[in-house]
Amino acid sequence: MSQATGGFLTPFNALGSVALRFLEELGAMSIFFLDSVRFVFAGWGQFSKSVRQIYFIGVQSVSVIALIGLFTGMVMGMQLYFALSSFGADGFLGTGVALSMVRELAPVLTAIMLTGRAGSAMTAEIGVMRISEQIDALTIMDINPMRYLVAPKMAACIISFPILTAFFNLIAIAGGWLTGVRLLGANAGVYWYRVQASLSWADIEGGFIKALAFAVLVCTICCYEGYFTHLRGRVGPEGVSQSTTSAVVKSCVVILAADYILTSLLW
Repeated sequence: MSQATGGFLTPFNALGSVALRFLEELGAMSIFFLDSVRFVFAGWGQFSKSVRQIYFIGVQSVSVIALIGLFTGMVMGMQLYFALSSFGADGFLGTGVALSMVRELAPVLTAIMLTGRAGSAMTAEIGVMRISEQIDALTIMDINPMRYLVAPKMAACIISFPILTAFFNLIAIAGGWLTGVRLLGANAGVYWYRVQASLSWADIEGGFIKALAFAVLVCTICCYEGYFTHLRGRVGPEGVSQSTTSAVVKSCVVILAADYILTSLLW
């Protein structure tokens, strides 16, 4: 009888174990985030490190963001033109491109691209320092690793993500104009008028809120995965590679989930 009951409860035991591991991971990551944010506002001692991280995360990502934004806007302009012109509504091309970029595509695609470029690098950097015991050496020298390593990256992400999102918006809207107006013949004056008339401050503000949320989530997940590489049964370079892969996958999934939640709350 006990064996039968145990067999019946096995799926529920497995589900409970997964839920407990998820809650444990979520709690540890939340504490990690609060600790890193505390040091972001602790003083100006890390200003130079934050500037270097802004250059790496933000400035060096401009070309990638511009390229992705241009082609995303061009594709969106082409698809919307064909869809709207079939109903005689191609005058609303600017509205469709502007709203889709500002509300959804710009913050999401910017965050995903920065995850692949900068987030993976952050995870690998901290993971290598962990397995080579450099983080332990910082602790021995009475240097807080969270303040020295994680806080500058968090500050840089909070600054860089919204700026790059705004840059993505500008390039993407220009890309929609290039395809819809210059290549397919839509009216240029109507396009820019619709862009201006359809966008409200609530749309722009919502996009920036998403960018800030994605910045915090990406930085927290990527730094957390690298920082605790040694506690997951991962050894050596293979452990760092697994942590990096896990960080990128988790960040992309969380970005899309958070985008749905924020869209539901903001609009």
